[in-house]
Amino acid sequence: MDIVYYVVGFSLTVVGMLGGALYWLGGKFKEIDKRFKTVERELRQIREGQGELRRYVDERFSRLLNGFASYQEFFLEFLTAEDVIDKKRAELARGELWRVVKPVGANPLSKEEVERLKELIQKEELTYEEALWLREVARRLIIEYGTPETWKLHAYASIWVALARRKKAEEMGESKE
Repeated sequence: MDIVYYVVGFSLTVVGMLGGALYWLGGKFKEIDKRFKTVERELRQIREGQGELRRYVDERFSRLLNGFASYQEFFLEFLTAEDVIDKKRAELARGELWRVVKPVGANPLSKEEVERLKELIQKEELTYEEALWLREVARRLIIEYGTPETWKLHAYASIWVALARRKKAEEMGESKE
């Protein structure tokens, strides 16, 4: 009978020790699980913050591009209006514009817009409306690609806006002051 007490006592001791160890391990696993949840939550917040930061930087960069494009438009139109830049100098830029057409795909222009862009680049003289359309396309290409060629297209279109405006004014009988 002593052996029975010994076996039962020993078994209860082992079961008690195992129960305590398992309880302790369960507490540690809960702690680890809490830490993982905290890390997941912080990572989610970081990802959301990155999206907000990306949107903020994109917005600021777009404003900078638009501001510089507006400045370039004004400056080139002013120089053209003052006869510093003439049609002959605009033709110099036209040779560079074929490089723009090559990388232009469906985004951000449609096939029809790409075809019209090619057509306008080939023309010897643009109307005021065509020049405005070309400049708007150039703005979109600057935002999408931002290459030197797109800026050249923008400059070419801005020059033609001023040349076409001057021609329109002359046709209406207004003289340059």
